[in-house]
Amino acid sequence: MRVLFRGVTSPSFRSKVFIASFLCIGIPVILSLSIYSYLTRDAVEEQAKQNAIKELNLTEEGVGKLLDDMLNVSNYVQMDSALNTTLKNKSNLPLSTFEHQGYKAFLEDRNIQKTVDDITLLGEKSFVTILLKNGKYYTNYSTSQFDPNSFHREQWFDQLQQLNGFETLWIGLAPTMLSYEKVHNPYQLSIARTLRSSSKEIYGYVIVTLLETRVRDLLISQESTEELYLIDGKDMILSHQDESKINEKANFVEKLDPYKDAQMMTLEDQQYVVTQKQLTFNDWKLISKVPYQVATSNITSIFTKVFIMLAISFIIFFIILAYLINRITRPIKHLDKVVQKVQTGNLSVRSSVTSADEIGQFSDSFNQMLDRINSMIDEVSVTHQRKRKAELAMLQAQINPHFLFNVLNSIRMKVFRFGDKDSAAMIQSLSKLLRWTIENQADKITFADELELLQDYVRLMNMRQKNKVTLVLQCSDKAKQQFVPRFLLQPIIENAIIHGFNKGEGTISIKAETTQTHFNILITDNGTGMEQNQVDYLNNAFESPDTMKKLGPHTGFSNIGMANVHERLRLSFPDKPKMVVTSKKWEGTSIEIVIPLGGEKDVQGNVS
Repeated sequence: MRVLFRGVTSPSFRSKVFIASFLCIGIPVILSLSIYSYLTRDAVEEQAKQNAIKELNLTEEGVGKLLDDMLNVSNYVQMDSALNTTLKNKSNLPLSTFEHQGYKAFLEDRNIQKTVDDITLLGEKSFVTILLKNGKYYTNYSTSQFDPNSFHREQWFDQLQQLNGFETLWIGLAPTMLSYEKVHNPYQLSIARTLRSSSKEIYGYVIVTLLETRVRDLLISQESTEELYLIDGKDMILSHQDESKINEKANFVEKLDPYKDAQMMTLEDQQYVVTQKQLTFNDWKLISKVPYQVATSNITSIFTKVFIMLAISFIIFFIILAYLINRITRPIKHLDKVVQKVQTGNLSVRSSVTSADEIGQFSDSFNQMLDRINSMIDEVSVTHQRKRKAELAMLQAQINPHFLFNVLNSIRMKVFRFGDKDSAAMIQSLSKLLRWTIENQADKITFADELELLQDYVRLMNMRQKNKVTLVLQCSDKAKQQFVPRFLLQPIIENAIIHGFNKGEGTISIKAETTQTHFNILITDNGTGMEQNQVDYLNNAFESPDTMKKLGPHTGFSNIGMANVHERLRLSFPDKPKMVVTSKKWEGTSIEIVIPLGGEKDVQGNVS
């Protein structure tokens, strides 16, 4: 921690390496864990849903078996032909005849009763009631505290009359009909079917009742936080682990997507994994509600362990890394002390790092540099003497050009005195061009000076050849103040005279103007022009240095060729200028130069 604090307050190389190593290791670890958590979140949620669905399927098997046993009982009563024949015959007898019936009728009643008693032995214990239309009934429970004929007064009994064939009426939740069962089993679930003759006339009913606690025992989950519901089509709770919630409406059910078996839901500021299973017998369904944190506790525990292991590994690795960085950067610290002594003027100090790595090589190079500096100090006086001799030689070299200009000027004056004004003007133009070429050391001149040089050059060319070339200038005052490389346009004008006009007559127009961002120059001639392939080749050459070298030898007054104009522009201005050639055969040639303004230097080296 102390090293890290020093790295923040003092930007030493060692601290920077330490912080960079920490960031390069710590950030990827944290980022990897974050990405892992994000990418596995959906997988964890899906796994929690699948686990909840599996648990609910197991519960559904048990509940389904209970309800299936009830249906099997009613199916047996409906489908046993011998039993149905007997019941049908007895339903046609007056109720009073059963008190004085014969031995045969007594045996039939006893067989029916035995069948009713035995019918639920193989499945879940349920209460079976066979109620005939004449009031006669058969049950497998004591009727001392409950009269089966009271079923006629139930609201659902009218619905029973409308059933056809093997249709089943699911009565749902009701108070337990048997008083001795009410203490421990306050609710019951029942189904009812009609018994019909071959003419579809109802002669009786079969009612199968199951105590709700049988279902509740199946809904009690091993997980205390999981809630299981048996809910009817009206979202009323038929069974639940908590008896106080039975016969209440489950309001959260209406928010569920009926097409999803499992989904996430927020109830009372807590997230739950809610699964639902539609029963095949009716519109009832089973619903499981598990807190999301509980459903994902195992997976979250694994992730926490992985995170702790990574954190411990990171701390151990970081301690080892800090030790190694300290060992590796120790020679650099020594070199820093040597450099500080050199800064004070002590050139006799030397580095003692002798390792074979790059730091050792740097130390050796540094020592050699100090030796070289000491030797160069000894040569300063000799170099100073040589410089004075060179300046003297340069001064002497300037005598010859001045002598040449003075002689040319004397010749011009004598020619002018004899009346040959054209020759005098020609000598004057030549003298000016020579002076700009030899004597002027500025890399850039104003555009106005460049135009004056072009006029002298065209004047000389017109004196050399029979056919005259006309130079038309249309330049704004602001454009004339711009700085351009010396003799920038001369190669272009020379090419127009030699190749465009074939040394014949022609007109060359130069237009120049400035905008807020660009300096635009347009040179146009009315010469023979070029083929399109030549134009494309030139434009490509301006953009490709390799092609530029293949354009041929340089020609022109100052030995600067057309191909180098674009290169001089590119080297003279910070932003890349553009140079575009446009030409058609027998229609002349145009060359457009666009120079971005800003950051260019004037002749004195000042930035404009």
